[in-house]
Amino acid sequence: MYRSKILDCITFFDNNFMFQIRYNILVNYVDYFIICESLFDHKGNPKKKNFIWRNEYDKDKIKYFLLEKPFPKNTDPWINQAIQREYLLSSTNFADPNDYIFFSDPDEIPRPEIIENFELKKKYGIFLQDCFKYKFNLFNKYESPWEGTRVAKKKNLKSIDFMRQEIKSKNLNYNFFRFDKEKNIQIFEKGGWHFNNIMSYEEISLKLKTFAHTEFSGDNFSSIEIIKDKINRQTDLFNRGHKYQKVKFDNFFPKYILENKKKFHKWIV
Repeated sequence: MYRSKILDCITFFDNNFMFQIRYNILVNYVDYFIICESLFDHKGNPKKKNFIWRNEYDKDKIKYFLLEKPFPKNTDPWINQAIQREYLLSSTNFADPNDYIFFSDPDEIPRPEIIENFELKKKYGIFLQDCFKYKFNLFNKYESPWEGTRVAKKKNLKSIDFMRQEIKSKNLNYNFFRFDKEKNIQIFEKGGWHFNNIMSYEEISLKLKTFAHTEFSGDNFSSIEIIKDKINRQTDLFNRGHKYQKVKFDNFFPKYILENKKKFHKWIV
């Protein structure tokens, strides 16, 4: 009997730390990690190749693709992001039609217990994930549950960017006659973790300067000193009035991180 394979797909910029965590949490539950890195950031600026192959990685399980072609000149960063996502999708052409294509930002990690013996009963799936900022156990109640990881069978997936931008839980609230809203969606509660901005001040600054949300690239947001102050006060980077809350570091969190608390002590409050 055929078993649908699970392809865990991400676009990659430079966060090797988070991918290493993702790999160790999911390695026994997914068939392939599909990684797409571009030699250009979403503003179109050249960047170096950042992905690091570690000795612990099973190279038969990781398929790494490098987008070397520059993005079109003078395009919107959101368009460039979409181009990278579609290049990633084209890199899964080896998959069978009934294989599952999971797509996440690198810091959105689906709960392994859900993807073990996984079955999608709708056309699309959304994983509702608890959101944490700066530290593994610094809870962001304002953006939880976070609509993170999406999934569809290969045969049903025409665009990763569409799945990411248009497949939302609020679609289920529209009436029958809103044919423009996809409603064939399965929701996975307690679907994992969104470990957002668990990185150094310098890495967060670079992220703000280069990612698609250009409104946050100015010094009033991306200054290292401003970022450091906000993190120390456990407040929001984007001046929305959010104050984050320390929660108990217990069995709710991924087994891999719990078993390596000493290694990750810097990222636990």
